Amino acid sequence: MTNEIDLHVGKRLRRRRRLLGLTQQQLAESVGIRFQQIQKYECGANRVSASRLFELAESLDVPVQYFYEGLSRRDTDNVDEEGALAADILSQKETVDLIRAYYRLGERPRKRLLELAKSLQPEEPANDAA
Repeated sequence: MTNEIDLHVGKRLRRRRRLLGLTQQQLAESVGIRFQQIQKYECGANRVSASRLFELAESLDVPVQYFYEGLSRRDTDNVDEEGALAADILSQKETVDLIRAYYRLGERPRKRLLELAKSLQPEEPANDAA
C-alpha cells in the first residue's frame, strides 16, 4: 500500500530525472539497479531505502533533502490541491521540454517570450466597486 510520502519522493525523483533528460534506464544503470525498480520508486509502489536514496541523490546531483522539499506533516494529512497541481505540471514531459527550450534561448529572447506569454493570459475582472 502506497503512502503519501513515498508518492511525494517518487514524484520528486521523476521530476529531477526528466529535468536532467535521463531515461529510467540511464538512472538505473548509474545506481546499479534495473529500470523497473526506478518505475516502482517513481509511482510510489516501492519505498526507497535510505542508502538507495543517497545513491539516487548523488546520481541526480541533488542533496537528499531535495526529495522531501515541499512536504510537511500537514501535507501528508491533507494534500494541498494547488501544490499537487504544481507538482503534476512540473512532472509532465511537455513542461520539461518547454523549460529546456526556454533556457537554451539568449537572455533577450527569453525576456520577450516571457512578456508574450504574460500578454496572452486572460485578464482578471477588475474589483472596482465604484
